[in-house]
Formats: sequence, structure tokens, C-alpha cells
Amino acid sequence: MMCAATAAARGNRVLVIEHADQPGKKILISGGGRCNFTNLETTPERFLSENPHFAKSALKRYRPEDFIALLADHQISWHEKTLGQLFCDGSARQIVEMLQSECAKAGAGFALGTATREIAHRDGAFEIETSTGQKHRARSLVIATGGPSIPKIGATGLAYDIARQFGLDIVPPRPGLVPLKLSGSEQDFGKLTGIAAEVIARTGAKSFREAALFTHRGLSGPAILQISSYWKTADPVFLNFAPGSKEGWLVEAKHARPKSTLATALSHVLSNRLAQILAEKLIGKHGLGASMANVPDRQLRELEAELCNWQFNPTGTEGFAKAEVTIGGVSTTELSSKSMQAKKVPGLYFIGEAVDVTGWLGGYNFQWAWASGWACGQAL
Repeated sequence: MMCAATAAARGNRVLVIEHADQPGKKILISGGGRCNFTNLETTPERFLSENPHFAKSALKRYRPEDFIALLADHQISWHEKTLGQLFCDGSARQIVEMLQSECAKAGAGFALGTATREIAHRDGAFEIETSTGQKHRARSLVIATGGPSIPKIGATGLAYDIARQFGLDIVPPRPGLVPLKLSGSEQDFGKLTGIAAEVIARTGAKSFREAALFTHRGLSGPAILQISSYWKTADPVFLNFAPGSKEGWLVEAKHARPKSTLATALSHVLSNRLAQILAEKLIGKHGLGASMANVPDRQLRELEAELCNWQFNPTGTEGFAKAEVTIGGVSTTELSSKSMQAKKVPGLYFIGEAVDVTGWLGGYNFQWAWASGWACGQAL
């Protein structure tokens, strides 16, 4: 819709073909229904791609401030929740209605509930046959169908099929911003389903300090979703359960209350249930006594280190069904970073999640959608 409104405002005749019965379904369900529409801290470094430089052009030319200005034009109020994340004060539907209004003002049309059956390229133009039996012919074709994440709202890999049809390379898609699954002895943590804790989550060289949430199948929450985009199969994930505690805090707890248990000491920085599970695991692993007084200071420091570097071994992710985004997609080597046009096929464009550009959690992926859509619309 951003691309359609921008292109139509430049004098182009534009038709948006949408297989769903309404546009913007992913917008409507985002941010708990309030739409985390951008992030004030948007920088190219907060996006994943095989070419980390590709997103720079579009993100520089259409910034969060530009989208905020559009909200102001439509008198949509918003607030910053945390870490630069901006949400509507009202409903996510306001964003969809705003974009529809911009399309209507510019003269872009919609064909809703209309799937694409066949695409051909003849004599310098694209011919699209739809499920309604209609045929459309245009000099330019923009693919903004996203990736396969959240299939329950109709998401598919159509963009990849079209890209392959025209000989374009695809970076293998995988789920991003997705919960991780645990098994074996780590399933004990399933007893903590619904419990959240602020942690520093790390895999490889990447780390995030946000909340982690225990589920009946594994780990979720913002910190885990963020780290999942960088996680590779068979790699461990490390959680620091005491990110705000100073060195020696367990030793201090022992000297202040020598008769207290390890679980009691941990409960001062963690929830009671999480403290109990971690204490049980540490006591069983190291053969500790019930009282803190019986644990040497040296060993308490080792326990601190373990709590700050607790290793989990995920067996996989919850897949595209639970993934908020898709990592991978149409290779950026195939596209112009300025216009999003396919280098091999003049007039064919790919934007948004269909492209191998994926942002962090927190409004970054919507900002990429707006920026890539605007950049493409300016080129049409």
C-alpha cells in the first residue's frame, strides 16, 4: 500500500491485487493490535541480510520521522513503549485505514479477494491472470507478498515462486523472531510456563538484554525472539539470569544470611519459581548442602558465573507458524538497492519481507516495508 500510494501520486495507474478479503492483515495483528509501526533507533546495522549494505539506501531516504509525519497528517496519536518502539494509542486498524486513504487519494485501486493464477512477460509488459478470470497488463509489476511466516493469515512463499520463474536467486528462507524449543532434561523448565525474567540472551557474538519467557515447549519472549534470528541449528544459547547483579552477590548473601537456602538467595533477584528450579539444578549438579553456610565462597563465585552463563541447547524453532518474520528471500544481489527493481528483468520489483532483509524485533520490519515500498514507488 505504501508503494501503491507513492507510485499513484506520481501519476501512475496502479492496481493492488490482494488474495485476502482485506488488506494489511499482518498490520492488524501486530503489536497486540496496536501496531508497532516503526522504531526511532532504526539503523542498517539492526537488519539481517547476506548484503548488510543493501538496506542503507531505502532506510536513509524514508526514515521513521517520515512515517510519523504521515501519522500526524491523519491525526493518529502514538506513544513510545520501550527501546524506541512506537505504537498507536488506538488500534492498528488506524494504520491500515491511513494507507488505504493514501491510496484512494492518489487514485490507486484494489482487487481484494483475488489470487494471482499466472504471470507472463511479453513484449515488454507483464500479463497477470487472476482467480476471478480477469487479465491485467502493466509495464511494471511489484511483488509485495511477504514471506511464509504466520500462514494462518494467508502468508505464502508466492514471492519466491515468482522470483524463480524469472530466474532470480533466493536466499533459503527460515523462521525469524521465533520461539525456541527445548527437550531432554531442559524440559524441566516447562514447569515455569508463563514465568518471565529479564536476561541477557546470547548466541555466538550476538546478545540482547530483554525479557525471556518460559513456555511449555521451550523459550520465548523478546530476548529469545531477537536471538533466534541469529541462532544456528545445534548452537547453544546462553542466558544471564542476573544481568543487574554485581560480582560477589551470592557471597554477600551468604554472609548476610548464612542459614538461608540457595533458593532463598536467588529469589532476591529472580521470581520464586525460577529461583527454586535453578537452585534445584545447581544443588543436584554440584552436590551442595541445603544451607548457604555450607557452600565455600569460591564455589559460590562459580555458581554466580554459571547463573550468568546458563547454557540451553535448543532442538529447533517453533517454525513459520509462530515466526513473526521470514529471514532470507529474494537475494539482494538480484535487485537495485535504490529502486528494488530486478536487474535481470526490467519492470519487476520486490519489496518488504519478500526481500532478504530482516529487522530486529520492535518495529524495524515495518520501517523496512515503508522504506522499501516508498523507494520502489518513487522509481515507478
